[in-house]
Amino acid sequence: MDELGARAAAFVARHPRQARLRRVGTSRAGTPLLLLSVGHGARNALVVGGPHANEPVGGATVLRLAERAAADPRLTEGADATWNLLLCADPDGLRRNEGWLSGPYTLGRYARNFFRPGFLEQPEWLPDGPDRVTLPETRTLLDLQEELRPFLHCSLHGVDVGGGFVELTHDLPGIAQRIAQTAARLGIPRELGAYDTLYWPDLGPAVYRIPPPRRGDLTAAITEAAVDSTWCHPRRYGTVTAVVEAPMWGVAAVADGRPPADRDGVLRAVSGALRHDTRRLHRVLARVRPHFAGVPGAAHLLAPVDDYLLVCPRLADAWDPDTDDGSGRSLPPMSTAHLVALRLAGRRLALRTAGLLHQLVTRAGADPAGVLPELDRLVDEGCADYRDGCSAHWIPIARQVEYQTRVVLAAFELAGRRPTAGSRSGDPGWNPGAAVPLHRD
Repeated sequence: MDELGARAAAFVARHPRQARLRRVGTSRAGTPLLLLSVGHGARNALVVGGPHANEPVGGATVLRLAERAAADPRLTEGADATWNLLLCADPDGLRRNEGWLSGPYTLGRYARNFFRPGFLEQPEWLPDGPDRVTLPETRTLLDLQEELRPFLHCSLHGVDVGGGFVELTHDLPGIAQRIAQTAARLGIPRELGAYDTLYWPDLGPAVYRIPPPRRGDLTAAITEAAVDSTWCHPRRYGTVTAVVEAPMWGVAAVADGRPPADRDGVLRAVSGALRHDTRRLHRVLARVRPHFAGVPGAAHLLAPVDDYLLVCPRLADAWDPDTDDGSGRSLPPMSTAHLVALRLAGRRLALRTAGLLHQLVTRAGADPAGVLPELDRLVDEGCADYRDGCSAHWIPIARQVEYQTRVVLAAFELAGRRPTAGSRSGDPGWNPGAAVPLHRD
């Protein structure tokens, strides 16, 4: 996080007429939330880096976008636009991932040093609505949206294992083709059946429509991302939100759109494996929790553990073709890509839970419950399934960043073509005029 701020300050020093850096908020731990702005146009684009603590690629992407905007006047003066780049929405959580951020980038190192806060502590979610926000990071995001009224709002996310995809609040015709070209050029698999969007409408290959928020219980909120959020909040300004997902470890099979040979057999295996791992993790947690009640810092690790173990049984039932999960909703038609995504998601939940518990024990410097051998087995089994069973391979950071940068630039161009009504930024009726070209090789 400190490096991001230093690099942004150095960028402003190199481009004093084009760029500004200001503090727009403060995290719960007192870390400045910094906004880097490039250009002086009347129309605002807002790009948010680091909305999830374990997804650092967005920080590098916002700096790359700043360089592109400063170098190409078509992205600023030519579009009457200002790029507003939030370096990191969750700097406190990002610091908790420092154990793996410097590499080497192995699945085991990532899993044992992974951190992501509990659902209610993630900045983008508004489970109680915008008027009852308590997190200062969330309030900063909402205040920025209200100040800037952006025509485009991009949230930069990272898929740990899988492929790239985009979620949109509004259709952007042509973006699926842009993503396909970029993904092919950079060797990034497109996720054609993302677990996050299982029940969402498709807007094209690897492009999904974010549904309107709705009230629901906590498990639905965590698993379906259907609650109110900072993604949907700026719709009132006519803003297009694009959630841009870039993978760290790629799995080619997430791009396999063919019909599966044995849909139900795979679903039974995936749901069965998730139930098996959940039972193991519940047993470990029951042994661990009494030893860490009231220990400083333990709550930060146990909150996401409780979230994951809350949703695992529901997801296993929802995916099992032989089980009625009580929701009254059946699975959609599924390709091989969907089944691969569910396999990855089931492993992800178990691996994250085991990794968080592993940290809880190892950071205490003792293993009073004798659970480390079992946690190491869970982590090693999950990593082996990703690596050997799914052929997961590390994607160099430079390619992750370039992929995400190009997708944001495509969304910027295409959102700029949308006819709206109004005179500023995202107000209804605004008409941006000429489109801004995407950077190409």
